[in-house]
Amino acid sequence: QFQLVESGGDLVQAGGSLRLSCAASRFNLDNYAVGWFRQAPGKEREAVSCIISSRNNDAYYTDSVKGRFTISRDNAKNTVDLQMNRLKPEDTAIYYCAMDVPSVVHGCESTEFHYWGQGTRVTVSS
Repeated sequence: QFQLVESGGDLVQAGGSLRLSCAASRFNLDNYAVGWFRQAPGKEREAVSCIISSRNNDAYYTDSVKGRFTISRDNAKNTVDLQMNRLKPEDTAIYYCAMDVPSVVHGCESTEFHYWGQGTRVTVSS
């Protein structure tokens, strides 16, 4: 059974940084497409960043996080991390990671991913 566990969420001041990790057990995350999504109170879930192939470093970022967030694989730890810098209050949300086989993921849409973690809360104070 696929299991994803997010960690790293916290309360941070605007301008600060956090590093979220998405850890997998019982399977090698490097073989899968992984995405980070977030859902703010009262809003729909939105894509933040996705990385599909382990053969290249191509990644998708939503416009609001470009230049501030970086997604990366840590194969030694079997995680996909999201480094978040220059955080803004509007980044406040529950952040979820999701995964699926690369053949069914063509972009960074939540509907393309079937396996999800429980989320980690990020709160950015102004």
